[in-house]
Amino acid sequence: MKKKKTIALVAHDNRKTDLIDWVEYNWKELISHDLVCTGTTGSMVSEVINKKCLENNAVPPSITRFKSGPLGGDQQLGALIAEGKVDIFIFLWDPMQPQPHDVDVKALLRICALYNVVTATNRSTADFVVSSELFHQDYKPDVVDYSSYINRFK
Repeated sequence: MKKKKTIALVAHDNRKTDLIDWVEYNWKELISHDLVCTGTTGSMVSEVINKKCLENNAVPPSITRFKSGPLGGDQQLGALIAEGKVDIFIFLWDPMQPQPHDVDVKALLRICALYNVVTATNRSTADFVVSSELFHQDYKPDVVDYSSYINRFK
């Protein structure tokens, strides 16, 4: 992954306020990277980042918005991860609220593990990610070759 990273930002409804608070706190760290978001989260992230940039005479980052998670945004994001186009995945999910798309959520977390994508599912981990010295430099994650697993079943 290059110094300029692609960061996915996703939050379930009950966690959107937490993510927006986190984005508002870390906006200076985020503006030098490309951001991808699902649905409503993307609108909220864009609003807070653009406001902060306007107030501070800074250039806003590229923000790509996908569909809402349950309407296909999770799959769109999963495809980017599988293509190696997401470096960091910040996903504030709601572990206490059943989601109609729980299988999609599990698939996203699985694919992040499969491709060794930096993943934060809570604010503490997200804070550690953006404050790491590795956040500001090129980094090459090891990706396990799982083809031998697949070949066993042919």
